Amino acid sequence: MLKTALENKLNCPVCVPHGLLGHEFDLASQVQTQKIINHVVEQANFKVLEVKATPFIKVSNGSATAVCQILGNCAFISFTLAPKTTEDLPRELGLFVHQEAEKHGLNCCVVVNAHNSINGTIDIGEALEVLKNVATACLEKAVSLKKLFFEVGAATVIPKEFSLKDGMGPGGITVVVVKVGGQKTAYVVIDGNNMVAGLREYVFSALHSVGIDESEVFTTDTHSVNAVVLSRRGYYPVGEIINHENLISYIKEATLAAISNLERVKVACRSITVPDVKVIGEKPLEALCLLIDRTLQKAKKIVVPIFAISGLILMLFLLYL
Repeated sequence: MLKTALENKLNCPVCVPHGLLGHEFDLASQVQTQKIINHVVEQANFKVLEVKATPFIKVSNGSATAVCQILGNCAFISFTLAPKTTEDLPRELGLFVHQEAEKHGLNCCVVVNAHNSINGTIDIGEALEVLKNVATACLEKAVSLKKLFFEVGAATVIPKEFSLKDGMGPGGITVVVVKVGGQKTAYVVIDGNNMVAGLREYVFSALHSVGIDESEVFTTDTHSVNAVVLSRRGYYPVGEIINHENLISYIKEATLAAISNLERVKVACRSITVPDVKVIGEKPLEALCLLIDRTLQKAKKIVVPIFAISGLILMLFLLYL
């Protein structure tokens, strides 16, 4: 909804990657959702003055990876634990990164959870220190690089053959290409709820074949794909049933379209506060999860005897038929 509203106003491709927030910050109603959208769209017109950016850099410490570019006086930084599971990352990490960015004289910071690998479970609490370390190293390296004039191109492709049941949301695939000096970087944003482990690296290889030097892949963590299929999770992560070759073909299409409309740009960043927004909150969310768990436990106690009695009746029926 936010992507569509901004595209209608700005007449250009828009992508909305996943921030560092958990479900306790889920909006309480469609009214609250529209309130956020209205405020963002209203504030989307502002002066752009900065004309330079640093090259894309990637720092990994074996467990976590951070990628970063300084655009004007704003740090764009994202995190992943791929090939391990990367689900919701703690808000504490975002606050830490903002503080580190301020230490380097940056007045704005966009922090993204790449949300791009699902492969079992992981203790995010234990990974927090590792993520902080890689954040510090990545920002230090990024601010040390020389800023150059840069170009940006973007394009969106909506694959008609992929549906919500396949794990693809209505936002489709958006690619933003940033060219700094001779380096071309592609940011691929897929409207889905996470993606299968290993697909990220496959995308990197495919993009390199069409002239992209560096890249990162994000999913939006849309829940429009949830509860529409009868599967273990209730949804399919990107690539679980979507054909990888077909998906890569669409990503290449969007990337080549983005490259074709590269142009010199200016950049600005704004942080806004939307007042009086109602969210679900942590305690109601915990209560809801507890209620669901208790309901399932009671259902199991009821269902098991029913099936046992049904099975006995069926056996007796077959014996005396």
